[in-house]
Amino acid sequence: MKKLFIIPLFVFALAAQSQEAKQIYNFSLEQAISHALTNNRSEINAGRDIEIAKKKKWETTAMGLPQINGAVNYQDNFKLQTSLLPAQIFGGPAGEFAEVTFGTKHNGGGSLSLTQLIFDGSYIVALQASKTYLQFYENYKVKTDSEVKEMIINAYGNVLLADESVQILQKNKVILEKTLFDTDQTYKNGLIEEENVEQLKITLSSVNSNLNYVTRLKEISMKMLKVNLGIDIDAALTLSDKLELLAQNNLDLALKSAEFDPKGNINYLISQNFVDQRNLEMKLQKSKALPTLAAGVNFGYNSFGNTFSFFNSSQRYFNYSNLGISLNVPLFSSFARSARTQQAKIALEKAKTDLTDAEQKLKLGYQNAKSNYEYSIEQYNSSKENLKLAERIEKKQQIKFKEGLSSSFDFTEAQRQLYTSQQSYLQTMVDVISKKAALEKVIGNK
Repeated sequence: MKKLFIIPLFVFALAAQSQEAKQIYNFSLEQAISHALTNNRSEINAGRDIEIAKKKKWETTAMGLPQINGAVNYQDNFKLQTSLLPAQIFGGPAGEFAEVTFGTKHNGGGSLSLTQLIFDGSYIVALQASKTYLQFYENYKVKTDSEVKEMIINAYGNVLLADESVQILQKNKVILEKTLFDTDQTYKNGLIEEENVEQLKITLSSVNSNLNYVTRLKEISMKMLKVNLGIDIDAALTLSDKLELLAQNNLDLALKSAEFDPKGNINYLISQNFVDQRNLEMKLQKSKALPTLAAGVNFGYNSFGNTFSFFNSSQRYFNYSNLGISLNVPLFSSFARSARTQQAKIALEKAKTDLTDAEQKLKLGYQNAKSNYEYSIEQYNSSKENLKLAERIEKKQQIKFKEGLSSSFDFTEAQRQLYTSQQSYLQTMVDVISKKAALEKVIGNK
């Protein structure tokens, strides 16, 4: 009886674990962006780069702080070196040499050393460089945020586009199949020519082909969005926003007249980081002409013996200690330091030129992004009106075709025009969303 009770619990636990393993997501566009800014793999690594830079900064700082090192050494002189000394030192005949050995078989000792850097110009520059190094990766994180946001907006829009396309094509297919059936029945009654039926079959075949393609495209677009979100491509994901509502919410006319300052763009700030780094490199080369000053304290014990007895209480240890100060003054390097400084100066000028170039390209990029956004709004409004006209034309042609007042060619042409207008309208909605995202990326809006 107890076993029968345990088995259902075990099965229930497995089912619960399986359901928990397969996560289900439901995101609006803003929720998708928020999730990606935390879970996108590029975002995760950008955060790790900042942590590495922080540790690197402390590593540089620690170079100027006290350094303490300990050492323990042991030496077994299993064959001592033999030296020759004049024999007369030991009372022997003049002109002869006596063979002697110095030292003991076993030597051991331990020591502690404390060193402190007092002054080094390159250390001061290194501290400044470590701050710039951290700032670069912080700016790079902001750049990654901006790129991931734009990527999510585009991927989200592509999924909605594919989904809306599937729905429209399925609706067109149903209507077309009914029209084809009615036309085929009319043909069988001998009231119209077979060409009318064949023309509709061609159109239906084209719609079916497009529907199959867009269905596959939707699946691929969804998986691409999942990758950008940082979730498993097999996870269940549904999107709560609708394409038309998103497009209307992105019709921001105020953004078209927004002021643009290229110095606020993250790409400009990163270029400024490179200028700062080149400037510090030039300072580093100049600092190498300055003297360096350091101090150190050493303390230790040594012990000797012909037998290994270092752990005996009777073993004698001899201590020593010293204090030292080291001053190193560069005097003449055959102009090598000057050559390195000049190289660094030229590299700084190159970085300044690149910064100016980046500023001009950002201004041009802003004008281009603004123009594209304005054009996308115009195309959206135009395609919306064109769709209404295409729907009316197709409906009129359908009535005329059924009444025998219009040819199959005219009706099919109206259908194709409607289908093209439908896809054009969907595409312009996505363009409004993506072009606004591109403009905000240049401006630097968050």
